[in-house]
Amino acid sequence: MSEPTTYREAVRQGMHKAILEDERVFLMGEDVGRYGGCFAVSMGLQEIFGPDRIIDTPLSESAFTGAGIGAAMNGMRPIVEIMTANFSLLALDQIMNNAASLLHMSGGQFNVPLVIRMATGGGKQLAAQHSHSLEGWFAHIPGLKVLTPATVQDAYDMVDLALSDPDPVLIFENSLLYNTKGTLDTKATPLEIGKALVHKEGNDLSIFAYGINLFKALEAAKILEKDGINAEVIDLRSLRPLDDETIMNSVKKTHRVMIVDDGWKSGSISAEIMARINEQVFFELDAPMQRVCTVEVPLPYAKHLEDAAIPQVDKIVKMAHTLMEEL
Repeated sequence: MSEPTTYREAVRQGMHKAILEDERVFLMGEDVGRYGGCFAVSMGLQEIFGPDRIIDTPLSESAFTGAGIGAAMNGMRPIVEIMTANFSLLALDQIMNNAASLLHMSGGQFNVPLVIRMATGGGKQLAAQHSHSLEGWFAHIPGLKVLTPATVQDAYDMVDLALSDPDPVLIFENSLLYNTKGTLDTKATPLEIGKALVHKEGNDLSIFAYGINLFKALEAAKILEKDGINAEVIDLRSLRPLDDETIMNSVKKTHRVMIVDDGWKSGSISAEIMARINEQVFFELDAPMQRVCTVEVPLPYAKHLEDAAIPQVDKIVKMAHTLMEEL
């Protein structure tokens, strides 16, 4: 039996394997080299592969993301690390107007096989400029794929899946997950991009989540079982593309829906999922769909306020009871 692996180590192993096996792959970003990354994900990689493959960049997200796009268009397979999701907005012009658009604008002549990794989510008292969850924003943009690995296995597998894709892929790693542990099978066949995964079967309601909220939903499901409520818990894994088939099949099975989303409600990925369910399987619903999202405020620094703002287990349990009380 293998020892549990941390999420951080799984990402590192995924990158180590990719850089070792493919000379086109390199990592670039702020402090990824000598310092080992802001969240220590690339710790030790520069000592192994040198500064030409693990590249410390100036503090300019637009510049080094643009450099990654240029390298990708010229046959390389760059991994760009942006420290936190908030800072990705400084590179939004490069990501949306270049990386996501060039294949279309060139009439299919130029792919941009770029991978961008970034930490996302609150819960670490890093305040409003370092804690927001913007993955739903990027899932709005055609030309991108948006991945949200929750498990140690996905943290490892999604590095390779993203690098194998001919188009730009964004990987959002919730910063609270880096120290979590799980089983890693480096020889397992990865579940492809765009596929959701049922982590717990159930018949009474469907809980759709991603990232850290998968584990909050699973914890809530254990509590609900004691109350006689059998919840189905599904890890979305990919926000663009969404796995409509798995989502709709679960709705047809349970007839009640809850979505747990670290984003704000307005214009969120939870709103998109609710709209798709409305369009495709509305008459399967026995109650109005519900969601647990981050309160619509900039994320506070104070611990008690931050905890109150983001989705928590007790909020999920309470919402599930509300759903089950609907006629």
